[in-house]
Amino acid sequence: MKNIITISRQYGSGGREIGAKLAEKLGIPFYDNKLISLAAKESGFAESAFENVENKATSSLLYSIAMGINAYGNRDIGFTHLSLDDQIYLAQSDVIRKVAAEGPCVIVGRCADYVLKDFKNVVHIFIWADINYRKDRAINQYHLPAQKADEEIIKADKRRANYYNYHATGKWGKAENYHLSIRSDFIGIDNSVDCIIRYLEFGERRTPTK
Repeated sequence: MKNIITISRQYGSGGREIGAKLAEKLGIPFYDNKLISLAAKESGFAESAFENVENKATSSLLYSIAMGINAYGNRDIGFTHLSLDDQIYLAQSDVIRKVAAEGPCVIVGRCADYVLKDFKNVVHIFIWADINYRKDRAINQYHLPAQKADEEIIKADKRRANYYNYHATGKWGKAENYHLSIRSDFIGIDNSVDCIIRYLEFGERRTPTK
């Protein structure tokens, strides 16, 4: 298969695990936190800056200030034309385009679907699940305290949505941004992987319309 696959996911839905297993089955590179390391190495920024940027995203005025936007909507606050977070986003985007140009791979998160919107042979996947399934995974696999799991899941999704909605022109989780949306709690992690592979196979067999 010659596809580049991007995976966006709700927190606790198993999107990263699905992406890793998919890449393993297809025998192609897998990028998530590895992408952060590549971007940090190439840009010269501290790796911790890449790890924190998505977690800082909110929809508040404070976020706009932190991102370097003035009252006129221009990003010119600070000592450089672009804010640090914008520079980090651009560095990540450059790495995403570079690894995609090298050939088939699986990329999780980091607005990869938007960054690669003009690339050919790219398939965008969104993974979601019922809140109870996500809560169970958050407690048992991510070791979140049970009493805080609901709150953390909501916060994590909000951060991802705000980060995406700030940088991209589309809206995180909106159906038309993706080729395929999978409810992982309904069919399970391994079946989700198989479902994506079948979808890719159908796509390769599809006769282009003239």
